[in-house]
Amino acid sequence: MASTVHHLPHTRVPTIAFPTSVAASNFVAREIDKLIRSRNAAGKPTVLGLATGSTPVGLYRELIRLHKEEKLDFSKVVTFNLDEYYPIPKEDPHSYFRWMHETFFNHVNIKWENIHIPDGTLKPEEIEGFCAEYEQKIKAAGGIDIQILGIGRTGHIGFNEPGSPHNSRTRSVTLDSITRRDAAGGFFGEENVPAQAITMGVASILDARRIFLMAFGEHKAGITYQALEQPPTEAITASFLQDHANATFVLDSAAAAELTAIKHPWEVGPCDWTPETVRRAVVGLSLSVKKGLQKLNDQDFRDHHLYELLREKGPAAKIGEQVFHDRLATIQHYPAGTEKKTILVFSPHPDDDVISMGGTIIRLVEQGHAVHIAYMTSGNIAVFDHDARRFVDFVDEFVTAFGDGAEKSSAGTVKERVNRFLDEKKPGQPDSPDLLAIKGMIRATEARAAALACGIPPTQLEFMNLRFYRTGTINKNPIQPGDIDDIVELFTRLKPDQIYVAGELSDPHGTHRTCAEAIYEAVRRVRKNDQMFDVWLYKGAWEEWEPHEIEMAVPLSPEVLERKKQAIFRHQSQKDQAMFPGGTDRREFWQRAEDRNLRTAQTFDDLGLPEYYAMEAFVKWVE
Repeated sequence: MASTVHHLPHTRVPTIAFPTSVAASNFVAREIDKLIRSRNAAGKPTVLGLATGSTPVGLYRELIRLHKEEKLDFSKVVTFNLDEYYPIPKEDPHSYFRWMHETFFNHVNIKWENIHIPDGTLKPEEIEGFCAEYEQKIKAAGGIDIQILGIGRTGHIGFNEPGSPHNSRTRSVTLDSITRRDAAGGFFGEENVPAQAITMGVASILDARRIFLMAFGEHKAGITYQALEQPPTEAITASFLQDHANATFVLDSAAAAELTAIKHPWEVGPCDWTPETVRRAVVGLSLSVKKGLQKLNDQDFRDHHLYELLREKGPAAKIGEQVFHDRLATIQHYPAGTEKKTILVFSPHPDDDVISMGGTIIRLVEQGHAVHIAYMTSGNIAVFDHDARRFVDFVDEFVTAFGDGAEKSSAGTVKERVNRFLDEKKPGQPDSPDLLAIKGMIRATEARAAALACGIPPTQLEFMNLRFYRTGTINKNPIQPGDIDDIVELFTRLKPDQIYVAGELSDPHGTHRTCAEAIYEAVRRVRKNDQMFDVWLYKGAWEEWEPHEIEMAVPLSPEVLERKKQAIFRHQSQKDQAMFPGGTDRREFWQRAEDRNLRTAQTFDDLGLPEYYAMEAFVKWVE
């Protein structure tokens, strides 16, 4: 989508797709800014309906900036939050009450009495009366002017799970298992997520005068398509927005990927047949009709809404042959060429490198290149408590056996402090500094073992421990200036000829996205000083590049794929069951990686291209 903003046709609700989530968030922030300033000038309050979760974080950060730098005044703003877990204390780090204050309210001049959030501390017999009163307060405030929404993977808005009726109002609800699973990361385990919540109803939401539903990332693409292009249904409560007179879906390019106007633009009107669009259409056609690219005929094009392409670029044999040679050129046995080069692989978490491109790393090492790996975060929150306890027990046994001497503070040895904390740890409680340090060491030693399995010595590993990640919880800070400085320093010191970056937009926890943005900014800086190198993007554990997108495909032999799996196995704390597996896919990371690499090779074979055992795929980053 490059840098273009798309007002998309063929959707049942007005839809705008932006190139990035930042641009999308800033657009919504500007709309809120305009309304608040006009209402303030008229001496009237502005009533906002607010959402929580990762989606609106960028919106709140931009509103805070507008307040601090452009004097946006929130003193007359009244807010009503969509929902709250139940039961949950207000001071709990996972309560939406606390989240809203720490993320937004504490940073602007909104009045305490103008903030309304469902109460997770009520007694059961108090809930019904509270919900009725909440509805009355919204009406007394004059109704909601702008309602902000996200969309869950079940299509829910607020906590209106599948089956919520169109006429529902603020009430107590039981959470869907998928919703609880998606929230498990923040609560350090699904078993710690409250089973209930208090939420504004569908009718309460639809009463708002204007609604913005924001959706970001590839993992939201499928449900966004259903909400926008299929008839309204209780199974997807976001689809009820089709009945609203002034609702807008605001998407980034990844969340818009499944919409017809993006995925099959030739089906919604005249199409600009760029090389990328031709590739998308012809590769899709080939896979749909189960024919190789060079076996497609004119009738295949006519049967699949591709009359225009056939007229402009045909005949079919010519089009198929051109796309065949285009895709053939992506197959690269020497991903960095035959001359010896310095390669830098960025791994957001300590295992992303081997999961996503371990086979290519092995091939680069075998071909004589100097491969360096930069682990951008510690990954320490993704280690189970029992693993940490086991390691501190090992250290204690080691010290006892070898007499290395353990320093003991007034609070006891590290083992005593950690075990005492774990014995008293409450569900969802953030880890202590000692425990985070130990979990970070576990991930670092695993990363060294995995890199060695790929042939990379410890001297070529960089453990960056970027600042934005150091919160001890799944919610992260914005990227810090020092983080970008550290990446620039790495570029300056190593002088790489080629770098690899996780271009992951479906990472449900956002770390890949944040790391990529930091790297891109660092690349821009060093390019101003004439330091040039290719930037290749790999996908993480959740998705693979679409076959028409791939710009480099690296073949892997059975032996290389087996070595890759062995490298993944070195990450023992993520083996068998990962702390944050992501989504509903319960397979282990090595299974996902193997299946994906085999499937990519099979797809190339299905297109009539040379047959290989497995493949890893990449796309080149272009500013």
